[in-house]
Amino acid sequence: MRITCHFTFHIVNKTLLLLLLLTLPCMLSAQNQIRTDILVVGGGASGITAGIQSARLGVKTIIAEESSWLGGMITAAGVSAFDGNHNIPSGLWMEFRNRIYTHYGGPDKVSTGWVSNTQFEPHVGDSIFKKMASKENNLQVMYHLQFKKVIKNNQTVQGALFTNLLTGKEVSIFAKVTIEATELGDVLKSAGIPYDVGLESGKIADENVGVMESSNIVQDLTYVAILKDFGIGVNMTIKRPQDYDPMEFDGACTDYYINHKRVAPTVSAKKMLEYAKLPGNKYMLNWPKYGNDIYLNIIEMSGAQRITELKKAKEQTLRFVYFIQDQLGYKNLGLADDEFPTADKLAIMPYHRESRRVKGLVRYNMRYLAEPYSYKFPLYRTGIAVGDYPVDHHHKKNPEAPQQFEFYSIPSFNVPLGALIPAKGNGLVIAEKSISVSNVINGATRLQPCVMLIGQAAGTLAALSVKQNQQIDKVSVRNVQASLLKSKGMLMPYIDATPDSKHFESIQRIGATGILKGKGIPKNWANQTWFYPDGFVDVDTLKQNMKPFGNFSFPHEKNLSIGGAIKLVQSIAIQHHLKWQNIHDKIWHSWDLIDFEKKRLITRNEFSVLMDKTIDPFTNWPIDHFGNPITQ
Repeated sequence: MRITCHFTFHIVNKTLLLLLLLTLPCMLSAQNQIRTDILVVGGGASGITAGIQSARLGVKTIIAEESSWLGGMITAAGVSAFDGNHNIPSGLWMEFRNRIYTHYGGPDKVSTGWVSNTQFEPHVGDSIFKKMASKENNLQVMYHLQFKKVIKNNQTVQGALFTNLLTGKEVSIFAKVTIEATELGDVLKSAGIPYDVGLESGKIADENVGVMESSNIVQDLTYVAILKDFGIGVNMTIKRPQDYDPMEFDGACTDYYINHKRVAPTVSAKKMLEYAKLPGNKYMLNWPKYGNDIYLNIIEMSGAQRITELKKAKEQTLRFVYFIQDQLGYKNLGLADDEFPTADKLAIMPYHRESRRVKGLVRYNMRYLAEPYSYKFPLYRTGIAVGDYPVDHHHKKNPEAPQQFEFYSIPSFNVPLGALIPAKGNGLVIAEKSISVSNVINGATRLQPCVMLIGQAAGTLAALSVKQNQQIDKVSVRNVQASLLKSKGMLMPYIDATPDSKHFESIQRIGATGILKGKGIPKNWANQTWFYPDGFVDVDTLKQNMKPFGNFSFPHEKNLSIGGAIKLVQSIAIQHHLKWQNIHDKIWHSWDLIDFEKKRLITRNEFSVLMDKTIDPFTNWPIDHFGNPITQ
């Protein structure tokens, strides 16, 4: 009996061991296969905001980031001086900026240079992003994951395959929706989705900005260095770089200008350094023309080729550092030892100004930006992110590149939702600098606040796609916009209707219908669009603006009165079979409006609130991705 039992036990053990050995590979494989609702490839400027936003909307999200930092160009690339959107703060860009203010003690503490109103140390930005991410229960950030290729089923992207740089093992992440947030659009290429690189001719882009021929020319990139003041008398001069010649930087500032055939500098060495002076007595080196910009078109290169080519950018930046220390005499300024976790103390990654650009449902070009209310389709109605920076291209290191795009004059603008959606392929939302814009317009949409807001919109679109079980291109434009408004995101770039305005949402919604339109004004580095909430409503203009939505009967007034406005919205409500309640002073005051006098002229602000609270054209008159009304 003992022998039988022992034999039986032995057989069972062998069987269990055999089963364990057979199932072990599957168990190990399963450990490297992860499933989530949304996968964000890249934790850069748009990747982090996309992940936070989708998580806040209650959807399980993973951000897969190659480095150990979050924020991309804002932090890991060292470009921690915000360009644009100072006067139109909104959404997660506004939230991040407020946290920067809190960390340093207020807006005046971060207005330390002359290029930006908000400047900060890169490592501080990284820590803030990490704190924001850590508070989201639906968000997991996975570091050191290098993107390898997408996982596809026919034309649908279902996630991505990564290499864990610490272990060398492959990790597969499956997702219902994937967000392309890489720096160079690598997910686009792997997915086989059509895209563009470089310049389009004016004929192709339908832009009259002097680009006669298409080419693969992209903007200069920069490998940023952060210098730190170690104090008077301290010599922090680095070893003289190989092939150093101070003439390479001739004309970078007025303190060193030898060859007068070069464009004359306009700033001294001191002002050049203070261009991006950061808190903590630090200086960001991101200097164009004869500074550390460099022309390297690495977009279509392999990972190994990119690393080799980027050595040239690092070497140039180190030569520029030595030039500042040795030739200009700033020996006390050394490479910061408390910023980047890199052996050479340079930024973790280069600052890429361009990427692959998807061929989207719509292509946003200069004419849509400059003529939002009159050119082709009313894309402004589909806006999901705003910007006010001019078209700024860095092409000084490539003489074959066009030179006319340095602060090209434009009004402030909004980015259309359709620019985030590929025209072909499913399961993928586009963010970062890979959205569907012309090469020229990339010079305005590429700036940090705008890219952060694009990421927030991408996270919103992806989350709604998952929650509503709809394909990305089937998600309602208005649903995406409504969700962004709840998060204090701006749809229209109104400088006088920002999130701290009393009737922010009503004005934004009515503005996004085009029933009342703003006025764009090009203005230096901070372009503007004004809504004029205290202005009056011109009836003839209103008639034209409302034509796309139907034929309505308007009061016989030059400027609309409160009484005339109430009659107008009542007739529209009846025509469209909408609920109606008589408007009286108590209702008026409940909307946080004052002075209910029907004979008085109604302001644009009041009319926005009246329309929004009664017939709600934003919701009741849906639009497609071109901004056209959808016939119901």
